[in-house]
Amino acid sequence: MSVTAAAPRRWRRPPLIASPLLRWLALAGTVAYLVFALLDMEFDYARFVSGIPRGVDMLASMVPPDFSRWRLLLDGLLESLQMAFFATAIGVVLSIPIAVGAATNVAPRWLYAVCRAYIGLSRTFPEVLIAIFFVKAFGFGAFAGVLTLVIASTGFVGKLLAEEIEAIDPGQVEAMRATGAGPLGVLLFGVAPQVMPRYIGLVIYRLDINLRESTILGIVGAGGVGAVLYNSFARYEYDFSLAILLAIIAVVLVAEWFSGFVRARIK
Repeated sequence: MSVTAAAPRRWRRPPLIASPLLRWLALAGTVAYLVFALLDMEFDYARFVSGIPRGVDMLASMVPPDFSRWRLLLDGLLESLQMAFFATAIGVVLSIPIAVGAATNVAPRWLYAVCRAYIGLSRTFPEVLIAIFFVKAFGFGAFAGVLTLVIASTGFVGKLLAEEIEAIDPGQVEAMRATGAGPLGVLLFGVAPQVMPRYIGLVIYRLDINLRESTILGIVGAGGVGAVLYNSFARYEYDFSLAILLAIIAVVLVAEWFSGFVRARIK
């Protein structure tokens, strides 16, 4: 009597929605919403087609780029760099107490609630909207841009650093408390050594982001090279606009290389 070997069964990850009927309903609902959103936006195909020649003409008028006003371009770039470095220096320092307060394993509940509320609020609005508010409050210029990037930096670094603190090895913290160390000693010798490499990486990453954002905030009047770019487009000086864009690309690429180099060295 021969016994037929059973075919090996392969494990499959269970679906997110167990019921096939609910899965099909969810898929149909998603497709229906996408169709509704497309129709609600009133997409005008004729307008799209008519805009292509204008876009081609604008691109043609950008070539060759005009670097004759390089001093104006350089001033804008330097202001953006100053905004990014200054805001990062302030933001990453202020993010430390916020991150400590937002970590459940080292902060009391009331402080945790306050810091988490700040992080959530600071991350709710994009930088451009925050910059518009500060421009209205403090006027045009780099000061509004710096305040915007400081708020964004504290929310970003504070959230990720708090999650890193919550994931530390509790044994080292308990060992420090067993020696009689106070809260500050626990933070300096029990928490900081475990999160310092991650914190340095976050600082470099946030600087990279601030360099990019500082080139955009000027469009709403918050200083930097973005203001120069906006004015060049408003005056139809497209060749100068291309020169500004190329300079921004060069700065971003250098910042990307620098951040990658530093992160590789601290691993």
